[in-house]
Amino acid sequence: METAVKLTLQSVVGEIQKVLDTYPYTPYQQVFAIPDIRQDLIDYVAAQIPCLDSDFDTACGINYKLPRNPLQAKLHVQSIIHQGICSIMEQKSEWISRLFNDTVQPNCEPSHWFG
Repeated sequence: METAVKLTLQSVVGEIQKVLDTYPYTPYQQVFAIPDIRQDLIDYVAAQIPCLDSDFDTACGINYKLPRNPLQAKLHVQSIIHQGICSIMEQKSEWISRLFNDTVQPNCEPSHWFG
C-alpha cells in the first residue's frame, strides 16, 4: 500500500526549525534567526522540492520523485535542509564572519582601567 506524501510550506518551515535546533546556537541558530537568512533557507528548500503545496502527480511529474513513504520523505527533506544550511553558510561566510567579529570585537579588547 502506497501513501501519498503532501508537503506544505508550513510543514517544511517546521522541519527547518527542528533541524536548526540540532545545530549549535553559535553561529548557526544565530545566523538563521535573521529573517532574511531564514527566508533564504526556506527558498532554498522550496526550490529543491518543486511539488511543495501542490498535487504530487501534476506538479512533480516524472522528473522529481519525493519518496512516498512518510519517514523517507521526512529524511529526504531533512537532507535538503542540511544541504541548504551548509550552502548558505558557505555563500555568506564572509558576511557572517564580519557580523560576529563586529559583535565580538568590542568585548575582546583589553581593559584600560588597570593602567
